[in-house]
Amino acid sequence: MAAELKPTATPSDVSADTLVALRDVAKYFKIMAGVFSRHVGDVKAVDGVSFDIKQGETLGLVGESGSGKTTVGRCILRLVEPTRGHIYFEGGTVDITTLKRPAMRALRREMQIIFQDPYASLNPRMTVGDIVAEPLQIHKLASGKDIDARVNELLRTVGLAPYHANRYPHEFSGGQRQRIGVARALAVNPKFIVADEPVSALDVSIQAQVVNLLQDLQDRLGLTYLFIAHDLSVVRHISDRVAVMYVGKLMELADRDELYERPLHPYTQSLLSAIPIPDPRIEARRERIILEGDIPSPVNPPSGCRFHTRCPIAYERCKLEVPAFTNYAGHWVACHKVEELKGEQPQIRPTTRARVAPVA
Repeated sequence: MAAELKPTATPSDVSADTLVALRDVAKYFKIMAGVFSRHVGDVKAVDGVSFDIKQGETLGLVGESGSGKTTVGRCILRLVEPTRGHIYFEGGTVDITTLKRPAMRALRREMQIIFQDPYASLNPRMTVGDIVAEPLQIHKLASGKDIDARVNELLRTVGLAPYHANRYPHEFSGGQRQRIGVARALAVNPKFIVADEPVSALDVSIQAQVVNLLQDLQDRLGLTYLFIAHDLSVVRHISDRVAVMYVGKLMELADRDELYERPLHPYTQSLLSAIPIPDPRIEARRERIILEGDIPSPVNPPSGCRFHTRCPIAYERCKLEVPAFTNYAGHWVACHKVEELKGEQPQIRPTTRARVAPVA
């Protein structure tokens, strides 16, 4: 692999302990229409995203459905080609966006993905053993009895038994299928894994098992994760840092505890106010920040700040000027109000709504 991956000039702003770095990454999906399939517009799924993922950490990426989280993960692996920007790997020594197909295929040993749907991501016509062995065969990492031994080892690693290798995916529960997906991702000994909402399709009790498995594997194997999710409780449990996306843009990025205890962006504050609290007495006293309106279309996003159409503290500048993604002592946020307050938390008046009585 070393002969195929030619190092690039290391960007000055990418540190040596950074495994993956994104710089102004965008992905526009073309909209074609008419008899002659003319290009009439773009879906701006990701529009200028920049962040770093340190070696050995878990970066949680959250946001509403349609915010571009999954597209970011797929751009990193080049399952979809970025429209612009650069993605650097291993301290900036490799620019993923410039690699040709043979070099990119070699790099995929270092970068893997766990898909969201454990029911759709496994080939129903292949046994579990064949599914887990396929990466080993593609990358020529083992052959013959060594493949069987490696498959058995991987199944044990994710909490399954070796005899499960002879069964088909439909014979397993959702949690077991996701474990198979994890085993497949681990087969080539990757350094970096994109976990694309790996627990969203599972029962709550099974979610905890899979999340604990991912944490155990990270501690044992030194893995680095991009953990994509919309469940903020799960993200807080597993992540070291958290990034918040809205309509293709990053709104906020900070250490986990800092972001949950002192959210700066109004969008992050509204998301955190929606997390249910197990204690019914505390939950009944808590005031929610309820956003009006729907998430804008990425085909025709709002001018200025993407969030201004729903923001409870938006003013004229928000409609006209795109806020800079600014660093306040390690807490990154894109908000004009925070800029004026010099990194202090803006106060948002909670919204209260009358509860609807249940129908008898």
